Amino acid sequence: MSAAILAGVLVAGGVYLILQRGLIRMALGLILLGHAANVVLLASGGLYRREASVIEQITAVQAAADPLPQAFVLTAIVITFGVTVYLVALAGSGSGDDTEEST
Repeated sequence: MSAAILAGVLVAGGVYLILQRGLIRMALGLILLGHAANVVLLASGGLYRREASVIEQITAVQAAADPLPQAFVLTAIVITFGVTVYLVALAGSGSGDDTEEST
């Protein structure tokens, strides 16, 4: 339940920041959305404590952690980091992100 609330708060904050003007705010909103996706992926694998995924006894297979959501989260972290670096580089390039002409 707490993971769902946390993901909802992160998505709400991310959407709010993405809809703001300014490339840095949009990048921060994208970071929050990436964190929300990571929380959802980790919650899909189960948040309660489990044994390590590499085990020696075949009888404890039901208690082993599922490594697939953890691999998805690592992939999502790398993708979010790459997109964030690209947006920050665009913001730091000196060109304005305002599309309207000022009078």
